[in-house]
Amino acid sequence: MALTCVEICAGAGGQALGLSLAGFEHIALVEYEQEYCATLKRNRPNWNVVCSDVRDFFGLPYRNRVDLLAGGVPCPPFSAAGKQLGADDERDLFPEALRLIDEIKPRAVMLENVRGFLDHKFDEYRQMILGQIKAAGYTVHIQLLNASDYGVPQLRPRVVIVGIRHDVKGNFVYPTPHLGKPITVGKSIGDLMKANGWELADSWIAQANAIAPTIVGGSKRHGGPDLGPVRARRAWAGLGVDGLGIANEAPQKGFVGMPRLTSRMLARIQGFPDEWDFGTKKTAACRMIGNAFPPPVAQAVGEKIKEVLEHGVVVSHRA
Repeated sequence: MALTCVEICAGAGGQALGLSLAGFEHIALVEYEQEYCATLKRNRPNWNVVCSDVRDFFGLPYRNRVDLLAGGVPCPPFSAAGKQLGADDERDLFPEALRLIDEIKPRAVMLENVRGFLDHKFDEYRQMILGQIKAAGYTVHIQLLNASDYGVPQLRPRVVIVGIRHDVKGNFVYPTPHLGKPITVGKSIGDLMKANGWELADSWIAQANAIAPTIVGGSKRHGGPDLGPVRARRAWAGLGVDGLGIANEAPQKGFVGMPRLTSRMLARIQGFPDEWDFGTKKTAACRMIGNAFPPPVAQAVGEKIKEVLEHGVVVSHRA
């Protein structure tokens, strides 16, 4: 029997897909943006997508019915690419996550955010967040995970907070990084780069012999279909990729120069399966992909949470 999950700030489904592959069945996915909701419904018609502001979502109907409450609360309040306003940023939804933990009382909690959440300037706020989860009755773990350690060809560090309810008797440990060198960008998307018969594809694959820098999604106001600021584009150029834009298709025969990636290539670098449909709007697709939590990382963490929930002995629970 599958374990149940409620997910908030579900985005385009990266974390949800990974948790689903780990064995969790979503009984509700809460997402605010219409395009993201449409993507979730298009790819998984059986998912119960609640297209609503999480501030308007109430957890009491799910109380004692949920094994895992998960979510990737918005990262701009803590991202080095923004103003790092933390709790003073209106997009900070950690308070809503804390509210839902209290209302739902899930057996486990999984929340992810950017590396900036660990910055010294957020020490007090971070300890407050972790302290409130502990006070709600959970043993709390926090660790920085690198996506490239779990089969994703990308430098994408993410903070993952896991809480295990006290009456679940089991020891949670974060997933062990994969052995060996991570897959390179060239090997990851080489077949896609060859799709239109580009004669220089093999040479490009040999040059793209490292992992990618962090893919960025940007915001509605500033997120265009490109690969990020100047520093990021320089890193992409070292892999033989033109980061000034996103291509509609792979290079054609006779193409000379640095190719641009397609949104499908970006999605694979982010860890999505090729069949995951982000729609036809390139800018929107890039935002969804760049803001996603890599499914393989979510799956790896989810499997460890599942081990605890399935093998830990539940001794008691008070509503």
